[in-house]
Amino acid sequence: MNIIITILLVLGGIISLVLIIALFMRKKHFVSRDIIIKAPRQKVFDYIKLLKNQDEFNIGAMEDPDRKREFKGTDGTVGYIYSWSGNKNAGQGEKEIMDIIEGEKMESEIRFVKPMSATARIIMKTESLSHNHTKVYWSNAGTLRYPINIMIPMMEKSVAKGMDASLATLKCILEK
Repeated sequence: MNIIITILLVLGGIISLVLIIALFMRKKHFVSRDIIIKAPRQKVFDYIKLLKNQDEFNIGAMEDPDRKREFKGTDGTVGYIYSWSGNKNAGQGEKEIMDIIEGEKMESEIRFVKPMSATARIIMKTESLSHNHTKVYWSNAGTLRYPINIMIPMMEKSVAKGMDASLATLKCILEK
């Protein structure tokens, strides 16, 4: 009986400690990555502004190739919404194009429903370094509510790793 009480007290103490730490942690997350692609800026931008193309390079979008997809609007234009529902890795959510500066920037909002509710702002920018070299800049920023904010450092590492792999795949696709 004393062992059970001790175990419960230790578990309660650990949970309390985690909740207290989460109170003092930041709630905003931010990750950015970039890559140089040997291709003209317009070619790169025309490819990345289409959300359907993310199925080809974004590892997050490739988590479940059999997921259910729905599309509303015209891809590559403000207001276009790409929705999905898949396995536990892909989850459920939608991405909406919020702003486009033609040839330069595409801003979207991603809204996750499962495995947990979260929203982030995604910005993809292109910068011409020369006629045939384009720098692609990709950022992901948002806020996680308490106590989920305790996961921000781990989430940022995971997102950065996924963005690096996705950008490498994008580079391979566009340099063919």
